[in-house]
Parts: sequence; C-alpha cells; structure tokens
Amino acid sequence: MARIVLVMHEPLGAAFAACAGHVLGHDADLTVFDVAPDADPEAQVTLLARQLLGTPDEATLVLCDIFGATPFNIAKRALNLATDRGLTAHLITGTNLCMVLKALTEQQENPDKLSESVRLGALRGIVNADKAC
Repeated sequence: MARIVLVMHEPLGAAFAACAGHVLGHDADLTVFDVAPDADPEAQVTLLARQLLGTPDEATLVLCDIFGATPFNIAKRALNLATDRGLTAHLITGTNLCMVLKALTEQQENPDKLSESVRLGALRGIVNADKAC
C-alpha cells in the first residue's frame, strides 16, 4: 500500500486527519507534516526528507494544500532528495477532504494509478450544488 503524507500549513493537515478519522470511524493511516508559520524551511526540508526515507521501499503520495506555498516548496525539495535515494513518490496540490478520503480508501499499490484516482476524486467532489439539487 502507498503511504499518505499531508504536508500543509499548520493546523490543516492535523484537521484533515481528524476529519478523516471522524468520517471513517477510525484513526486515519497517514502521516501529518504541518508547517508552522515560523518554521525554518531548510530544517523542515531535512526533517521531511528523513521521514520519507524512513521507509524508502514504500511508495508515497504527498498531498499539499497550495501550489507554490511554503509547505509545497518544502515537500518538493524533500521529495527531490528522497527520490534521488530511491523513494517512489507523487506530489499533488490543492488538497481537499475528498482527496484525503479517496487516498485513504483506495490505497492502491500502483502509485501512478493512486495519484490519478485521488486527483480525479478531488474534481468529482467539486459540485455546483445549486445545479445539482
């Protein structure tokens, strides 16, 4: 199964994890790496890369909140370091709760398929409710 890692502005990752646990009825099997407003990005890159390489044989899906923001930049740099050392990983931004739930419930072995399934799950979760009702 793929490991799911949330790299987000604090406290968003923890909030997604708590909400996923509420919806699923059990603790969500994911890693939360929330980035505090005063965090040192260089130190965070090193810390995240070390965590990612803790289980280098496990395919990893990293979900970030905003493309180009500090957590994304930390995740991107940490993933570059980790993939240079053999980690298989994908990075998706724009995370919403549908994506987190999809990632947790699909848990496919193939990280390419999981990444695309999670991305499509996010799109299906965006509905103009005025038109749908």
